[in-house]
Formats: sequence, C-alpha cells, structure tokens
Amino acid sequence: METSPKLIIATQFYPPHTSTTSVYLGKIAEGLAAENKVVVISATPNSTSQCANPSSPAVIEIRSWNPNTSALAQRGFAVCLLAIRMFFSVVRRARSRDIVFCITTPFTLPYAVILAAKLRQATTVLLVHDLYPEALEAAGLVKTTSIAARLLRFANMLLFRRLDSIIVIGRDVPPLLARYPGVAPERIQFIPNWVLLPIAYREIDPRNRFRAQLNSKFIVGLSGNLGFTHAPATVFDAAKLLKAEKDIHFILSGWGVGWKELNDLVALERLDNITMLNPVPQEELVEFLSAADVWVIPYRRNIAGVSIPSRLYNLLAVGRPIIVGAEPHSEAGIELSEEQIGWVVPPEDPQQLAKTIREAATDRWGTNQKGLRAAVVAQKYSEEAALLRYREVISALKKESIAPAQSPPV
Repeated sequence: METSPKLIIATQFYPPHTSTTSVYLGKIAEGLAAENKVVVISATPNSTSQCANPSSPAVIEIRSWNPNTSALAQRGFAVCLLAIRMFFSVVRRARSRDIVFCITTPFTLPYAVILAAKLRQATTVLLVHDLYPEALEAAGLVKTTSIAARLLRFANMLLFRRLDSIIVIGRDVPPLLARYPGVAPERIQFIPNWVLLPIAYREIDPRNRFRAQLNSKFIVGLSGNLGFTHAPATVFDAAKLLKAEKDIHFILSGWGVGWKELNDLVALERLDNITMLNPVPQEELVEFLSAADVWVIPYRRNIAGVSIPSRLYNLLAVGRPIIVGAEPHSEAGIELSEEQIGWVVPPEDPQQLAKTIREAATDRWGTNQKGLRAAVVAQKYSEEAALLRYREVISALKKESIAPAQSPPV
C-alpha cells in the first residue's frame, strides 16, 4: 500500500535549542505541518519533546557533538560527522514522492542530505542562510584561490543545479547563486525572515534599567551573536574616535567568537564610553533593545549575499533605526536605504561609522523619525506572511511531484 508523501526537514538546530535558526526552523516546521505530514530529523538534544500534540511535526533525534565554537578543527570534524549521520537518516526515511527540506547550517549538511534525497528520488528544497565558501572567504578563513574554496564551489555547482527549489532570505543572494552554472532563476524563491518580538514603537524611557545613569546620553547599541563575518573591532575603534563626545555612550551585549575579540580589545584599552554587559536573556530582550537610540550591525567586507542579519527584524520591531556596516547592495543595505530607517556605511570603516553616529546624535529628531518608520516597516515582516509563502512553495513542489504519477498513459 502506497503511503502519503511526507516533508522531511533535516536540521542541526531545532527547539528547545535557543538559537535564532532553531526558532525559525521550529516555526517553519509547525506552519508546514498544518497541511503536510512533517518529519523533522534534528541533531538538537531533547528535540523530541516538541512532539507534544498530534498536530505537531514528528521529530527524530540523532546524536551530535558540539565542541566549543573557537575549536575550529574539532568543529570541522563534528559537522562532517553530523553530515554522515544525517545522510543515513534521510536515506532510511525518504521515498520517491517525499520532499526533503534542508538548511545550509552547518555547511556540510546540504551535500549529504541532498545526495541522500536524490538517491531516494525525492524532491529537494534548500534554505540558504549562509553561503559557503563565500562566508569563509569574507571571514578571512580561506582564500578564494585555495583548494578548499575551489572544492566547495565545485560541490556547490553539482548541488545547486540539482535542487528543485532554493529559498533565500535576502535579495542579495540570487546574484551569487547565478554565478553557478545550471541554477535556474525560476527555482529561487525569496522569503525573508520575520520579527520575533511584538511590533510597537517604544519611546525612550528614563526608567529603562539598561539606561541607568545614562538617560541624557545618546546610546549606541550592539547586540546578538557575532560570528566570523562580523567586524566587532570596527565598533570599538569608532568608540575610541568618539571618546571625547561626552553625550554618546555604547552598550554592548552578546555572544560568539566576535565577542571574545571585543572583550580582548576592551581589556587592553578601557574606554569610559563603553559598557559591556552579559548576554541578555530572552525575557529582557525588548527592554534591552528599547534602551538604545540607535543600533549597529558591523560586517566585514564582501558579505553581500553571504550572511543575512536576522537581528535586523527585531530591531525594527522595537522601533529603532540601524547603522549597518555593509555594501549598499546587501539585503540590510537595500532595506535601510529603501525604507529610510537607518544608515549604510562602508564595512570595516570606523571613521565613517563614528561620523554617522555623531550625525545621528546631533539630529535626534531625525533619528527618532527613522525609528518611528522602522516600527511601521516591521509590520510587513510577519510570521503569517512568511509561513504562507513557505506553504505555497511546498504545495507547488507537491503538485510537480504528483503530476507525473497521475498523468494518463499515452
């Protein structure tokens, strides 16, 4: 007896993991389960606890090893091991009319998962969050001419041309995908991420405890995960350039490899205009994001299409303007410029960043107006709109996979 087709979602991170990736994947899986039989293959411990009710996706948990983020060699081995385990798990469960959905985190996962899906003649979907080797090159971890980069590009060429659908979360990604021969533009779908916080403009509140003793100052914030594609030193150097500006202060809180670099810089040279905070828990995030007058997202050079700042949407949700250090044609650069909700400065340019902060602090009314517009713009990045697009993509692929089987014989 033929079983109904199912949607298999292969991911390293899934709730209860607290990363942004796991939150989005959990919401996508739940949203697609309303119209599909969804099976999630997860490498997150205790992820099977998410199967609380019959309408939830079924979750299959596989073992994984998560070494420290700074241990690059161990991380490389761990993501290869995960890919192998995920390959066998998909091969064991996928069938010819199924749809296999995979994400690009970690970078080894798509090659194993899509190969397994194709061996089982399943339809394939790839959600691109980060693009490799481009992200590694932007981070300075590999050179464009290196053997590793060339091998990854060759693997990408084989991978991308065989995908049935590619979902991107930034408008700057398709031009990079177009460099690979055989990638059909009609197979690329743009579905941006959405806000994860209640949308409302928040007035600057003197009672906000994160502004304690700083209320009269213009507060510049930096928050969230800083990975290899970020340039935290740019923010520190900008703070150094502004240390004589007594009405400007920086509050910095987050995690990731970039924060180690930032903490090392602060330890070497203490600046009175910088306050370093421990990572803020989720339940205090709205108050923390509301504390600053403007937020900074600092990127390295050449990250357009490589890494998309999901934190952008939460900053819009609380009604705060943003200064992004990135190329103008990056997704963040496009959004801030089109909607006039912030500033785009050249990446890794502390002088220009400091100049822009000074201008924002001088024109507080204009800065506030950008924040008011940001909260309005956030309305278009709703969970409902995004999940509707995911359902449309999966529905179209289901029709394509079923159509040949239902065609009458010639």
